[in-house]
Amino acid sequence: MKNPLNKRLPRELKSEIGKYLVLFLFLAGMISIVSGFLVANRSMIITYDESFDKYNIEDGNFELYAQANDALLERLNGEKLTVYPNFYLERETAQVDSTLRIFVNREQVDKVCLMEGALPERTNEIAIDRMYADNNSLSVGDTLTVGEKSLRITGLVALSDYSALYASPSDMMFDSIKFGVAIMTQEGFDSMGDAHFHYSYAWIYDDPPADDSQAKEMSEAFLKTLAADAAAEQNAVTGFIPAYSNQAIIFTGSDLKGDNTMITVFLYVVILIIAFVFAITASNTISKEANVIGTLRASGYTRGELVRHYMTMPMLVMLVAAIVGNVLGYTLLKQYMADMYYGSYSLPTYVTHWNGDAFVKTTVVPLILMFCINLLVLVNKMSLSPLKFLRRDLKRRQKKKAFKLNTKIGILKRFRLRVIFQNMPNYVTIIIGVLFANFLLLFGFMFGPLLDHYQEEITSNLICQYQYVLKAPQETNTPGAEKYSVASLKTVDDKRKSEDVTAYGVVPDSAYLDLNFDGGVVISNAYAEKFGLSAGDTLRVKEAYGDKEYSFPIKGVYYYPAGIAVFMEQSAFHSTFDQSADAFNGYFSNQKITDIEDLYVATTITVDDMTKTSRQLKQSMGNMMVLFLVFGVAMFMLIVYLLSKIILEKNAQSISMTKILGYSNREINSLYITTTSLVVISSMLLTIPLCAYLMKTVCVYIFSDYSGWFAYYVPLTVYVKMFLLGVCSYLAVAYLQTRSIKGVPLGEALKNVE
Repeated sequence: MKNPLNKRLPRELKSEIGKYLVLFLFLAGMISIVSGFLVANRSMIITYDESFDKYNIEDGNFELYAQANDALLERLNGEKLTVYPNFYLERETAQVDSTLRIFVNREQVDKVCLMEGALPERTNEIAIDRMYADNNSLSVGDTLTVGEKSLRITGLVALSDYSALYASPSDMMFDSIKFGVAIMTQEGFDSMGDAHFHYSYAWIYDDPPADDSQAKEMSEAFLKTLAADAAAEQNAVTGFIPAYSNQAIIFTGSDLKGDNTMITVFLYVVILIIAFVFAITASNTISKEANVIGTLRASGYTRGELVRHYMTMPMLVMLVAAIVGNVLGYTLLKQYMADMYYGSYSLPTYVTHWNGDAFVKTTVVPLILMFCINLLVLVNKMSLSPLKFLRRDLKRRQKKKAFKLNTKIGILKRFRLRVIFQNMPNYVTIIIGVLFANFLLLFGFMFGPLLDHYQEEITSNLICQYQYVLKAPQETNTPGAEKYSVASLKTVDDKRKSEDVTAYGVVPDSAYLDLNFDGGVVISNAYAEKFGLSAGDTLRVKEAYGDKEYSFPIKGVYYYPAGIAVFMEQSAFHSTFDQSADAFNGYFSNQKITDIEDLYVATTITVDDMTKTSRQLKQSMGNMMVLFLVFGVAMFMLIVYLLSKIILEKNAQSISMTKILGYSNREINSLYITTTSLVVISSMLLTIPLCAYLMKTVCVYIFSDYSGWFAYYVPLTVYVKMFLLGVCSYLAVAYLQTRSIKGVPLGEALKNVE
């Protein structure tokens, strides 16, 4: 026999169509985005993981000062690994403001994935990175002037060892706008000349390491052998990076897998909040229908039957939203999310991999969460006796009298306080919802100002306009050019992973740096803030390509936010690193140096190099920030609308009575809408500082994993925008609630009279 209660479901859906439609649209939209994200993310992870074997990605690479001779290569190949030449050169481009790193087409190691067009076959042809091309509006068939040569773009490619376009391992962020990689034929590569030429080599172990720990041990052992053998051949190691720490290779995988966890947690938090909203809604419905429930219980209906009845609509809405959301996610949203990744990473060709993990996370788990939360609330509510329902006595602990308020408080204020006390669970949920919504809004609003501030701080505190790092000492007649020495070191810290440190040897009375060494060193403020150091502490660093450690007393902190750097007197630099008294390998200059041949220039650091982090993050995260803003506003409006609607429904009889007593709609609005408005606005004001504290904690934790340092910064205007957007959103909700108050009939006061 069919349950007669099921006939009530269509009527309930019709009477509450607005509420259920809003919840359905929000849930379906959220699940579609998360589902599309998880499908694209999982497919990208599989594509990324498979690329290591498919494209024979290196286990590491090193760079030598000069080309390795046959004797050196033979000794290295005897170390249970194979070394492959992987030379490259760098050239500036004319049509766009960028630098291209050019390789010969690799066929043995770090193979190339052709995304569009064809690989170069002639001397004047080139294939460039697909993401770099997209960001600079370049396409197959275009002509690109590289250095002094005009080259035709024949194809768009993805280099397997540059899924993230890091120009240097020490960079805080990759740069796919002003840095790109490309391939040419051997003849075309040879025709580019020797300027900015790098003798780079890749190696692959005969027996791959089982994990990063073993890879670290193997790479450290190989580095010792490499350094000794290179020195024996009158050569020097100028660069060394194993694959497990090469950001150009591993950053993409780490970010892809981290995004998966982040979006899943985000989904479950939202589902929990919505489930509580459903539970409160069901609880309110039970309160309204207490007499009916008491009659049904007295007529023989069990608690289980009634619990199942009141759980049906929330579960149906959740199920239909999950189905629709998954269909949209697997079709329309999947490609949108994949395009977001392709806008950040230079990944090989994308192949969709269907997986059950996305279905479980976006359908099964949300349904279980919705079921459990509603079940707990409904079972607790239904545990009362039929007599209590008939009497509408739904409180377990009946107070003898109402909470006493001071009679000196005005009647309207006391009325509003009563409304707050009677609807405390709803208002607490509003506060939680506003907190979560404000957190999303802050994340969406803060990103642009933070990056702008970071960029402004860097450009305002440059050492000079041009920093040159030389392969060998060269003299210049450029006015104002000042010699300095530079070396790469590694941090030594027990709590954080090791990262690159730039050590500067500065001449006395430098025209570019006002420093007081006083027998010690000065560190950049970025170094000090990230590692918690200050004047009086001892700085510990070690060789970048060796085991020797150094300790220096810190005498001061210099405001240099661009990187992790340590400054010392040039004479101290020479003695520390066993260099001659007149050695140098760089110039500070505010003018471009033109009288040193490019052949002797290893690196030129300009403003563009310093600001690549902010530039790239804006490019990569722009679409994501829009999503956070939309979700924040939608969440805020949804929570406030539904719970304020429940409050009005719960007080419908009181509202009707006040109308009978002659109160106008405006006066009633001041009692109920104003009360909710005060709670909402107070929630916004109280949760914004809490969100700021939580966001700072989260950002400091996240930024600590990046090379370099991001100082947390949120201007006051961001908090003002958040508050104003919240107020404007609430005004729309309040307008809808004023219409609801107008719709409360006078006869409502005569219903359910005990």
